[in-house]
Amino acid sequence: MHPCSRRSLLLASALTPFARHASCAVEFPRVVPGPLLFPRDHGVHRDYRVEWWYLTGSLEDTGGAPLGLQVTFFRLRTSVDPANPSRFAAHQLLLAHIALADPKRARLLVDQRIARAGSSAVKMADDDTDIELNRWRLARQSDGRYECEIAARTFGLRFFATPSQPVLLQGVEGFSPKQAGGAYASRYYSVPQLRIEAEIQRDDNKRAARGVAWLDHEWTSTLLEPEATGWDWIGMNLDDGTALTAFQTRRKGDGAVLFAYASMRAPGATRVRVFAQQQVRFEPLAFWESPRTRARYPVAQRVTVGERVFETQPLFVDQELDARLTGSAIYWEGASTLSEDGRRVGRGYLELTGYAAALTL
Repeated sequence: MHPCSRRSLLLASALTPFARHASCAVEFPRVVPGPLLFPRDHGVHRDYRVEWWYLTGSLEDTGGAPLGLQVTFFRLRTSVDPANPSRFAAHQLLLAHIALADPKRARLLVDQRIARAGSSAVKMADDDTDIELNRWRLARQSDGRYECEIAARTFGLRFFATPSQPVLLQGVEGFSPKQAGGAYASRYYSVPQLRIEAEIQRDDNKRAARGVAWLDHEWTSTLLEPEATGWDWIGMNLDDGTALTAFQTRRKGDGAVLFAYASMRAPGATRVRVFAQQQVRFEPLAFWESPRTRARYPVAQRVTVGERVFETQPLFVDQELDARLTGSAIYWEGASTLSEDGRRVGRGYLELTGYAAALTL
């Protein structure tokens, strides 16, 4: 089994209920280098095994209180025989994880859903981003703005996220290797520095919030290499307009680094600076142990990218997301600030997987 990029394995166990109906005839295409074509590649890529649209936002309400939000839609092509004519056959699944991080209450509000494509609950567009799961919707408008509307169990969310910069192609023109030599890869682009305006409803009260957001769209057919247990990843919007991405994958047992990557794009720049593996380093600064799962997460990290050294700090430590309800994994998805030389320079999210248990299929 070939490896994948981050997040694929958060979906892996969702295949389990369908394994007994799987067909060896199912073939998933491998990603290859080539140009990405927009707006087509904003849309769904149904033949590939996994795909996600991941949007995180760093907000402040009208009173200046910070908030974090995560909206992620996952599409999964299963191993159910494509020739199965039943309208109930789960050829494709759509999942969504929604989280609102409220540091004032040191609380993470979470909701999640799953349904099969073909049901009335699921809509996915091929020509642009337009995804709907049981009335949770993320859509890209013709002017490039993203619109999202979510009615979760304990809160409501609606926002517009407007691009202030061009699409950022990760890796080599959107071909993103996940292992030295490029044998394992995904197609991957980001839309950083989105200007977000939101309305959040809780306990019959609505409040406005605004800030900056980050969107990732990625698709692949491969999975994390068998030696790996998980990854650490950051997507950070710097206050000066710079966009920073960095991740590392870790080996089972000793946690040694298997692969690392970083990219940085300065404001106004047309080219993305990509860093060699030896130029990227993650070092834990503080740990937090979950009282629910006993997983121990490095929730604050020093991240070295080339000649620059950054530090992340969570808005609060308990940002663990248990997505087993939708057949997914337990992971830490934390709204964080970014500092350099002792001063805050940005904000975004740190993601930590494989700490509660190794990610396996």
